Amino acid sequence: QLQLVESGGGLVQPGGSLRLSCAASGFTSGYYAIGWFRQAPGKEREGVSCISSGGGSTNYGDSVKGRFTISRDNAKNTVYLQMNDLKPEDTAVYSCAAVHRPLYARGCLVRSAEYAYWGQGTQVTVSS
Repeated sequence: QLQLVESGGGLVQPGGSLRLSCAASGFTSGYYAIGWFRQAPGKEREGVSCISSGGGSTNYGDSVKGRFTISRDNAKNTVYLQMNDLKPEDTAVYSCAAVHRPLYARGCLVRSAEYAYWGQGTQVTVSS
């Protein structure tokens, strides 16, 4: 099992940047893929990004391509989401999610049903 804790959310002006962190604990000796998702009030959950177990493959939702970057530091059991050029429409609760995957399982999907473990989320608000 894995426990996930997000951090780094807050209030930022349009055009600004934030870096979110997803810290994993529990059975971290096993490999796992990570996805980032977000949900704004009245909207469906949206896939933001994902990264494969080994970090060699990433995917992004169309709305964040070119602005967000996902990365991981397996030695620290932490995945990061660097968010640049933030826009008001990026305002949402951001959650990370994990699923165990061996290294030979290449790639990842930005789809909620793929993931088994979820963090509580962190609020990101983009406003002037």
